[in-house]
Amino acid sequence: MRILLLIGLVLCSICTRAQTADTIYLLTADRVFDGEAMHNQWAVLIKADKIVAVGEKKSLDIPANAKRLDFPGCTILPGLIEGHAHLLLYPYNRKSWDDQVLKESDALRVLRGAKQAEATLKAGFTTVRDLGSEGAGYADVALRQAIDSGWYAGPRLQVAGRAIVATGSYGPKGYDNDSKIMLGAEEADGNDAVRVVRSQIGQGIDWVKIYADYHWGPNRQSLPTFLLEEMKAMVAAAKSAGRPVAAHAGTAEGVKRAVLAGVETIEHGDELDDEDIALMKEYKVTYFPTLAASESIRQYRGWRKGTDPEPVDITAKKISFRKALNAGIKIGMGGDVGVFAHGNNVLEMELMQEYGMPAVEVLRSATAVNAAALHLENTTGKLQKGLQADVLVVMGDPSKQVSDCRKVKLVVKGGRIVP
Repeated sequence: MRILLLIGLVLCSICTRAQTADTIYLLTADRVFDGEAMHNQWAVLIKADKIVAVGEKKSLDIPANAKRLDFPGCTILPGLIEGHAHLLLYPYNRKSWDDQVLKESDALRVLRGAKQAEATLKAGFTTVRDLGSEGAGYADVALRQAIDSGWYAGPRLQVAGRAIVATGSYGPKGYDNDSKIMLGAEEADGNDAVRVVRSQIGQGIDWVKIYADYHWGPNRQSLPTFLLEEMKAMVAAAKSAGRPVAAHAGTAEGVKRAVLAGVETIEHGDELDDEDIALMKEYKVTYFPTLAASESIRQYRGWRKGTDPEPVDITAKKISFRKALNAGIKIGMGGDVGVFAHGNNVLEMELMQEYGMPAVEVLRSATAVNAAALHLENTTGKLQKGLQADVLVVMGDPSKQVSDCRKVKLVVKGGRIVP
């Protein structure tokens, strides 16, 4: 208790003073996970916004003026990376998706989004890929700019703006045609799809997100939306402008078309078949299964996990996830957070472990794997000399039980301690 009190006093003292370019911290703990492997009795040396050394404490050249922060019983990790978020949404059991999109102003949503970004950062996630504003235009671009300018506390953001859907496929739906309904994404078709990609890039997005399928079949079943040729054209336009493409794809056919079109990440992948798995491996596509969103939606609809029979779609999701895991597909960590509460991002990691991924692999997914998928491997995702000082300290050993990532003791983003 005395040690924890001392650490708290030190952190409070640090956070009330401006950190200067020559501020140096030495962080020590029982364990250090560097983004690839766990090491005992290592230490991390930070100067300004960079990591300057990582390794056994006795091997480090520690400056005399380094401020030492010791964390007994803890693990030091890279700042975690959320690979699939919607900061402008909040849980559907509080307000439906339709009502959030149709009835709330963009101003209200982005102000709430700023608070949700702060909660995400305090939970240890120093980088977030936000995959669509869901009817709020380019408010996610503005949120990224506000955080980068230091006006709000939040993670480093990559954003996708409005996202792109095939005409007629996306919601909200079921309203009188005389009404002007705000859609959750921008419609595009044929050659016009290239113009829409370029227009969204011009608004400042980091990722192009396309919906390869959606539940718009005769019985609301999920079916493909864009033709392969349409997606190839959009991917080509995006890549020409240096933007990677993510695809919402739940069906086997939607995944096939998206992978063949050249997307870099598949979101959801609810019904992966063997051909999908082979293609994803061949094209080196990263899979973001969004397990937590699937389970959360089912529970909002009344499923009592552990008591009721498992829904068919949850069983299918488990099968897809294990297929990808057994095949050695790159699996990223991204829960589709916003469907469930921001700051509860670790839920996805817990489900990845529950569905069969070893805990240490889950940690890799949330750090080094996600960094590579987001083209940030030279910026963050590892505790490595020269990278950004994005650091998380948690009590316990998350390489055995990833839920220990909830026990946050310290968050550092870009060398600055998060109050």
